[in-house]
Amino acid sequence: MLDMSIRAIKALREADVVLAEDTRRTSKLLKFYRIEGKQLISYGVHNQTKSIPMILNLLNEGKKVCLVTDSGMPSVADPGGHLVDACWRKGIELDIMPGPSALTCAMSLCGFDTSRLLFVGFLPRGKKRRKLFRELKGKKMVLIFFESAGRLQATFKDMLEIFGDCEIFVGREMTKMFQQLYRGKISEALELFKDSKGEITVAVNLRGREKS
Repeated sequence: MLDMSIRAIKALREADVVLAEDTRRTSKLLKFYRIEGKQLISYGVHNQTKSIPMILNLLNEGKKVCLVTDSGMPSVADPGGHLVDACWRKGIELDIMPGPSALTCAMSLCGFDTSRLLFVGFLPRGKKRRKLFRELKGKKMVLIFFESAGRLQATFKDMLEIFGDCEIFVGREMTKMFQQLYRGKISEALELFKDSKGEITVAVNLRGREKS
């Protein structure tokens, strides 16, 4: 809540409709900033296809609509991107209120040379994940991705097997109450994040250590 910008608060106060990935959390956000009288509509992975035509109708009626997501910037590896695409296709005016982003936080906090970077969002599973890692092995870049806590151990094991015990950065619940940051070897991260929960962002230093 404390990462909200003045522009974002102003936009919410001026909005007629607020779209929320989780209406319970967004209700708390609105209450915290004393923003009242807003029509709150659920919008997420579960109902995006059904909701977009209704939202476009609201926008065509001249309503001001704000999209709020639970975990950082909307449209970064979440259903917000589908709504943004639909608005562009219909010629509807858009704006953005920049907020916390796990991607840019990881870029800033990892301390690796991110001049050449590949962001892949959420990784595929199983064989497709290993295939992606094999394709990236030896590339002089930083790889950044999101991963669920339940798949983190399997992902680390695949990385260790394919990339070797290289340096990684792990950000869990970044900018939130239970934030946890780590930089070190994959083998150490396997043990440290054995029972982790929450939103996780990983940066892998495929460049290796640069000679000074």
